[in-house]
Amino acid sequence: MKKRSVCISTPAVFKTRRRRRARRRARLLFFSIKRYILRSMNIRNFVIIAHIDHGKSTLADRLLEITGTIAKRKMREQFLDQMELERERGITIKMQPVRMNYFSGGRKYILNLIDTPGHVDFTYEVSRALAAVEGAVLLVDATQGIQAQTVANLQLAKRENLKIIGVINKIDLIGDLEKLESLKQEVAKLTGQESAEIIEVSAKTGFNAEKILEKAVVEFPPPKNPPVGAKFRALIFDSHFDAYKGVLAYIKVVEGEISKQKSIIALATGAKIQTLETGIFKPEPSPIEKLSAGEIGYIATGLKNPELIKVGDTLAVDPDAESLPGYREPKPMVWASFYPETADDFDLLKDALARLKLNDAALHYEPETQEALGRGFRLGFLGMLHLDVTAERLKREYNRRVIITTPTVSYMIKNRKGAISEIFTPADWPEPQFVESIEEPWIRLEILIPTRYLGGVMKLMNGYRSVYIRTDYLGLDHLILNYDAPLSDILVDFHDRLKSVSEGYASMNYEFSGYRSGDLAKLQILIAGEPVEAFSKIVPKKNAYHEGNLLVKKLKDAVPKQYFPVALQAAVGGKVIARETIPAMRKDVTGYLYGGDVTRKRKLLEKQKKGKKKRAAFGRVELDSDVYLDIFRSKE
Repeated sequence: MKKRSVCISTPAVFKTRRRRRARRRARLLFFSIKRYILRSMNIRNFVIIAHIDHGKSTLADRLLEITGTIAKRKMREQFLDQMELERERGITIKMQPVRMNYFSGGRKYILNLIDTPGHVDFTYEVSRALAAVEGAVLLVDATQGIQAQTVANLQLAKRENLKIIGVINKIDLIGDLEKLESLKQEVAKLTGQESAEIIEVSAKTGFNAEKILEKAVVEFPPPKNPPVGAKFRALIFDSHFDAYKGVLAYIKVVEGEISKQKSIIALATGAKIQTLETGIFKPEPSPIEKLSAGEIGYIATGLKNPELIKVGDTLAVDPDAESLPGYREPKPMVWASFYPETADDFDLLKDALARLKLNDAALHYEPETQEALGRGFRLGFLGMLHLDVTAERLKREYNRRVIITTPTVSYMIKNRKGAISEIFTPADWPEPQFVESIEEPWIRLEILIPTRYLGGVMKLMNGYRSVYIRTDYLGLDHLILNYDAPLSDILVDFHDRLKSVSEGYASMNYEFSGYRSGDLAKLQILIAGEPVEAFSKIVPKKNAYHEGNLLVKKLKDAVPKQYFPVALQAAVGGKVIARETIPAMRKDVTGYLYGGDVTRKRKLLEKQKKGKKKRAAFGRVELDSDVYLDIFRSKE
């Protein structure tokens, strides 16, 4: 048998081994940090911002094709617009992130693009996207020029200190080179660039689209490198509900890294999460092993309660970690009540709204009850398009049809004792003798128009309760009119009238500026002598007669006839200011008579007349939901 040699370790040998292990750990840490830094240096996060219909989604399609993110056989128009409603209307409603790989100068870059909406009602979507990126592509339509929402989105990007690249789209549709050069100078002035740096593209044909990617990897900064060894922290900028994976939180990883089966916590709600999956957007959610600092992706939380994940919250490993700067809470501008068509659907509507809010952080809702319509919800929106889109999404995505009351705004009421309360519906309006003062929301309205339409727009504004502030000139051909105006004045048909007087060239943007006192009154509607709160409105006293007369005329056509005359009255402070009467249905009580004395007919008609008078004294008009729908959906 061979004798085995026995190694006797001396203190010097132990010391040598410790040194080797330490050097090995140092090398591993060095290369790990090097890979980490190099990876983050190759990441570019940016958004495309523009006015509605300026070609954001079409440009995003070309970028997806250039980077090979989507195979040509799978490509379709407006690929990042995932909802059928978006493709139908040709507008972007929800922001949509996507990861693209782009090779330039022998390096592979990871480009995280977020396509954003362009309508003023979805400005909150844009603000959340801007908080998750380091750069922005400002897109301007060559045929329409700079619009109000273009300027508004640019200001949001500047507040986030983003690097901005100016791009002019649809140059294949403009033949006037002088006009194009003038537009380039205007865009350059807004973005702080030289006019020669503005990129001219055609998103439809793909001309010069790759120049945007080339400029993005050079000029957009990479995400900031966090301290070495920092624990995981991420910002939630969006979310949606998956039936199998629970709430999917869309995140921007700020520090550390995250993989599946890790325990984390949502700092604002305290929800404990065991990550089921981590992934990126291609643009559909695609699982990957882990997400590192600087990357944009998602976490499948497994949570079934949508209220445990809030947009703007911070996800972290350490429950004592500092929260990341989130977003300002959106303030609803427009209020309306949603009621299920049948009372049994109340819980189904509640569940649908909870899931919809996950994907629409600007939506606000709370339960309420009206005698005429039963149990429902009072919803807050950022504008009328937001309201319309929400109702349509409830119908399409959750099969919920609803009755919608007349949109209104909130009011601040100060009573005689000095207490201030916020009123959302006319049903809560106090009696005039208890009111000290009334305040309504006002907005700062910016109207961007070609100079030649200045007179028509100012004449239009004189018909509203608006206050002129100033005029800002944007180049030689365009200007921005600044007004203060009550929000309630522009809710219904202002945008249509503005487009009419400007031949479609005007655009507008607004933001809440505060509450101001107003001479307002509750316009009450009485049907057969009984008040119907569902039809009540808050109006300026000087417009009360016009509004009341218009409403009772609508009701005359909508309320079905009864066997007695029905009085429709509009009243302010107990005084009737407008009236219409629905004549009684007339049954032919003399039809069976075939001759004889005429007094027989007179007796029957007199008897019928007395019966109608008796019914009118005790009659009550019952309205079905169709009447409410007809009135609430009718336009001025």
